[in-house]
Order: sequence, then structure tokens, then C-alpha cells
Amino acid sequence: QVQLVESGGGLVQPGGSLRLSCVVSGSILSIHDMGWHRQAPGKERELVARITSGGTTNYAESMKDRFTISRDNAKKTVYLQMNSLKPEDTAVYYCNALVVSYTNYILNNYWGQGTQVTVSS
Repeated sequence: QVQLVESGGGLVQPGGSLRLSCVVSGSILSIHDMGWHRQAPGKERELVARITSGGTTNYAESMKDRFTISRDNAKKTVYLQMNSLKPEDTAVYYCNALVVSYTNYILNNYWGQGTQVTVSS
């Protein structure tokens, strides 16, 4: 019933920037925490950033100097601004959100399908 769709991934040169977007749709009562994770080939999925409904953020230590998470509650969208990108940032980036829907009134953690980010010269 609830869907998350990421966009904005692609190929970028080292040192470049990219902004990812994730739109939440469906029969939604409320959206709580939202976040981004990533997974590179042969590695475990790792946290990139989180943001609460009140705007409180936290980041993985290796990314907090370069990445910024934000949200637009009216648009039901979470963003990830990525600057000074490095080849090691290459991964599939996944959006997630804690959502209560009108359909079942159960708090669930939903995931998007992911968007590929490739940093290469």
C-alpha cells in the first residue's frame, strides 16, 4: 500500500555532486523517521543518514562532512545531497521510511528499490 521511489542516481566524476530524492506515496496517516542506506558489491548494507519527523539528523561518521539529509513533509519527500563524491561512494542507495497507513494503522519500515550511484572518471 505504501511505496517509496528513489531518483537522482547516475554516473558522476570524483569530486562531483549528486542529489537523491525519495517520494513516499500511498494511504498515509503519518511518516516518522526517514533515512538512507547504501550497499556496495561484496559489502554489507550500511547506514548513510537518518532524519526524524522533527528534523533531527544523524550521519555515519565517514559521510557527515560531505552528505546532507533533509525532508519536505508537505511533499512527503526525503533528500540526500552528496558532495565531494569519491569512488568508494559507489553503491546502490536505498531509501526507507517508518510509516503508519490508513489501511492498517500499523507502523512499518518501508524500503525503496534503490538507485545506483557510480563515481568514476
